[in-house]
Amino acid sequence: VQLQASGGGLVQAGDSLRLSCAASGRRFSNNGMGWFRQAPGKEREFVAAISWSGAITKYADSVKGRFTISRDNAKSTVFLQMNSLKPEDTAVYYCAAGRRAVGSDWSNEYNYWGQGTQVTVSS
Repeated sequence: VQLQASGGGLVQAGDSLRLSCAASGRRFSNNGMGWFRQAPGKEREFVAAISWSGAITKYADSVKGRFTISRDNAKSTVFLQMNSLKPEDTAVYYCAAGRRAVGSDWSNEYNYWGQGTQVTVSS
């Protein structure tokens, strides 16, 4: 089972990026999915989550209105559209597959994790 995150990069404040997380080895179409991030010297924090159908989403307050999580179950892929990026969004972003059908903001609810993709936002 593998979650492959991609799409990170170096951008300027105000720019956009779209992260992708492709699952292989098993299907996660019945599982909630989430994105977390970890900045240097900080703990990993919740960013966004989505239910198995995509009908329910939740966001950290720090990204609400700027980030959008979505999924394509036919392609076993989850996306994180990040707009109006800020320097404080700089972190390694991880996607994760949850134990339940509804995404959670609690990392312990996730049992599969991707390797992470670096997002760097310059001011």
